[in-house]
Amino acid sequence: MKNAEKRYEGLFILDMAGKEEGVKDAVDRISTEITTLGGKVETVQKMDKKTFARVADKKMSAGFYVNVIFHGPPAILEQLKRRFASNDEVFRVLFTNAPEVKPAAAAN
Repeated sequence: MKNAEKRYEGLFILDMAGKEEGVKDAVDRISTEITTLGGKVETVQKMDKKTFARVADKKMSAGFYVNVIFHGPPAILEQLKRRFASNDEVFRVLFTNAPEVKPAAAAN
């Protein structure tokens, strides 16, 4: 049987209005949540603050985008969704399956 762990990509939109200096700490807390539930963080890419194309909440017109690639068992996604749903710093989160990285072919 193949390894039960899968590779996922999580796109997080952080609500850091008025506390922009706390973005790094929020990203660290996201990584900690993933590892606490048995996942392994592969990469974290912090993107800049972006204005939303469509504003769903008049109090929030922009957010900090963070992309996290991690490995974990399939059950981790539901647990993470529940935990981040009650997290005030996470405005939105989207999890997708990330393709496995293919090793580069050796050049001859």
